[in-house]
Amino acid sequence: MSQLLIVEHPLLQESLARLRDKDTPPEEFRKNMESAGLLLGLRALEELKTHPGRVETPLRTAVAHRVKDPIVLTVILRAGLGLLPEISRALPRARIGHIGLYRNEETLNPIRYYVRLPKGLKDSFVLLLDPMLATGGSAAEAIRILKTDGARHIVLVSLVATKPGIRRVHRDHPDVRIVVAAVDPILNKHGYIVPGLGDAGDRLFGTT
Repeated sequence: MSQLLIVEHPLLQESLARLRDKDTPPEEFRKNMESAGLLLGLRALEELKTHPGRVETPLRTAVAHRVKDPIVLTVILRAGLGLLPEISRALPRARIGHIGLYRNEETLNPIRYYVRLPKGLKDSFVLLLDPMLATGGSAAEAIRILKTDGARHIVLVSLVATKPGIRRVHRDHPDVRIVVAAVDPILNKHGYIVPGLGDAGDRLFGTT
């Protein structure tokens, strides 16, 4: 299985188009990011293993398949919160973790300021949610933090990525699969994705 999946679902690409549009207001931006989070998350979860069982319907016994491993949704603050609502509603039993990182504007290196993760990551299927995979520094650091807490099966979910960011994550964590809606061509001198969609966190929360 390839360690990079570009999801080309028409509804996801429609949401991405609205997210890229500079005239999309915050409330519509949030709605489309939530929808994108669900569509990306469901594709990322196709790797889940199930175990067979039986269930009694109102008419007779039926074979049923249930998800084998617990699921943990982990967001990189703050923009990752935008991908969370719909996928978390689809997975009401999933536990949720938070990793706070910000980027040093001079070095572009990630600086950690908050980590709160559920227990039992070792036996869980972990989705790491971060809309923008730019330089890859924050994602690679977040994955390192998850692995330090025992996580063994991690999938990174992003809206837009760059080739340098993908290379950085796969260099540091070749076992981690990346699921994205698009791969954009370049990073500018400030480490922003071009054309991208601007600062996802600012647009999400109306703090531009």
